Amino acid sequence: MKRAYFISDAHLGAHYIKDKRKHEGFLVRFLDSIKDDATELYLLGDILDYWYEYKNVVPRGHVRFLGKLAELSDAGVKIFWFTGNHDVWLFDYLANEVGLTVVKDNTIMDVLGTKFLLSHGDDVGYQKPMYRFTRWCFYNRVCQWLYAGVHPRWTHPIATGWSKQNRISRSEKKENNLKEVCCKRLETFCNEHLSQHPEVQHYVFGHVHLARQLSLPGDRTMTIIGDWIHQFTYATFDGYVVELHKFDV
Repeated sequence: MKRAYFISDAHLGAHYIKDKRKHEGFLVRFLDSIKDDATELYLLGDILDYWYEYKNVVPRGHVRFLGKLAELSDAGVKIFWFTGNHDVWLFDYLANEVGLTVVKDNTIMDVLGTKFLLSHGDDVGYQKPMYRFTRWCFYNRVCQWLYAGVHPRWTHPIATGWSKQNRISRSEKKENNLKEVCCKRLETFCNEHLSQHPEVQHYVFGHVHLARQLSLPGDRTMTIIGDWIHQFTYATFDGYVVELHKFDV
């Protein structure tokens, strides 16, 4: 039986991950395990912890992971990479080299004959004004052009250091509370969105680093697919049911 697969939030290359090669290996083994029945693969953002794709230069690393994506693409698997708040600066390199499709915004898509709304999760529902402003800067072409003019010896450590500080500065209690708030905001968004888009049957998000599935009115579902830092979770769709799974690393 053919399936669609959904993963997010691997944060490959993050400074707070001790053994980066081992961490990448988990994801490579997962991709290898789905090659026989995957027809579509949806990467819902923050797959890389930091990525800035210059016109003629790309960041080093992640070779095994990107090579495995290319192998799946060459075998006919359709791959869609939704940018998150960490890998926002994906442009055309992976589209051209790997053969995947880069998606910049939340999108209603046909997945095995069923309508899904797919998003990293940071571009739907309520977000604080400062976060919305920061996200606008990240996507603004002028800001991107100005950022590209600064040498990577400065931008790379600043960006990766910021990511590390954000991750380690929160207490476990604060982190869990934030996840619950984000989950509630996504649920509210889905319920409001359904009134305008009754054709959508399933909503799938990343971003929250929480693996959870909720029922929505009319036998619809909302799925948050966890992460590949601590949980190693993913979702599948076989044409009938969206299910959450945990990969045995």
